[in-house]
Amino acid sequence: MLPPGSTIGILGGGQLGRMIALAAAELGIRVHVFAPEADSPAFEVSHRHTVAPYDDAAALSAFAREVDVVTYEFENVPAQSAELVSGLVPLRPGARALAVTQDRLVEKDFVTSLGIGTAPYRKVDDVAQLDAALAALGRPAVLKTRRFGYDGKGQTIISPHDDAEAAFANLGGAPAILEGFVPFTREVSVVGARGLDGTFIAYDLCENTHRHHILDVTCAPADLPAAAAEQAVAAARIIADSLGYVGVLAVELFVIADGAGAETVLVNEIAPRVHNSGHWTIEGAQTSQFAQHVRAICGWPLGSAALTGAGATMTNLIGNDIDNWTAIAAEPGAHLHLYGKGAPRPGRKMGHVTRVIPQKPKS
Repeated sequence: MLPPGSTIGILGGGQLGRMIALAAAELGIRVHVFAPEADSPAFEVSHRHTVAPYDDAAALSAFAREVDVVTYEFENVPAQSAELVSGLVPLRPGARALAVTQDRLVEKDFVTSLGIGTAPYRKVDDVAQLDAALAALGRPAVLKTRRFGYDGKGQTIISPHDDAEAAFANLGGAPAILEGFVPFTREVSVVGARGLDGTFIAYDLCENTHRHHILDVTCAPADLPAAAAEQAVAAARIIADSLGYVGVLAVELFVIADGAGAETVLVNEIAPRVHNSGHWTIEGAQTSQFAQHVRAICGWPLGSAALTGAGATMTNLIGNDIDNWTAIAAEPGAHLHLYGKGAPRPGRKMGHVTRVIPQKPKS
């Protein structure tokens, strides 16, 4: 158990790293951020920072020797960098979580090996394999690069009349995966934490809506039947236990209704980190996902994930949405979070706003 005054190293300097650093400071924990971008938002609130590429072995080694534990705020940290760091200092979550989640095919194979349902999928390395996959899964289907995809990047829908070869070329001919189209009714996510002692605590399931493939609004708790919610949380726990995971993770799921109207869930993606759909927990839960992550990776007891009200909504401020900051700041009950980034541009997450739904007074 790392005491107050210890130092967490964070690989990645974006808004997630920034919010981890803020939560760590409240617990008396220092943060040293390592990122290649000199204007990283997390630098503004960290005790120390290093500007260097993730493949700079000398800089990584020096960084690792100055901290007590290392974590990461995004899953595209190079595997070699993670392995180097983990040889010098505890890395939480571990390098295996990165290796599994960096590759969509490896991730799908891992999830299905646990007996957890996903959309049907096929490996695609060339046009011939794509044609065979389309014949097996049908159209429409979603073609995704196996690596480096997020917020709708690195994927395209192949509809009945689309040219498959052109779709493959549009993704640069990179190794890919074809996923069969799932007629989901909505998308939900489980944000949970696994402690160093194996304790697992999940927040209330939340429902997510997207705009231009980017998370727009999250509502918690999701209106989901108890059996489906239990299925989702159980899947997240199995995944975390199987990875020997330490820290916060998010599991994104599709909600599927059968012919009789009963709802079940299929796993879509795993995020081995704090997650955009958990931002509502800063004001909406007893322990924020960021404080929970700090607790977990430092070996502390996990905090309560109970709601502070009847529920909460989180709305991302994307691009020019940030221009409304004065109105949001004046709104009673609105909790505004700005990430300290530069100029807004389409698709860039500039901040978010949380609104907690108060409990109804007892009659």
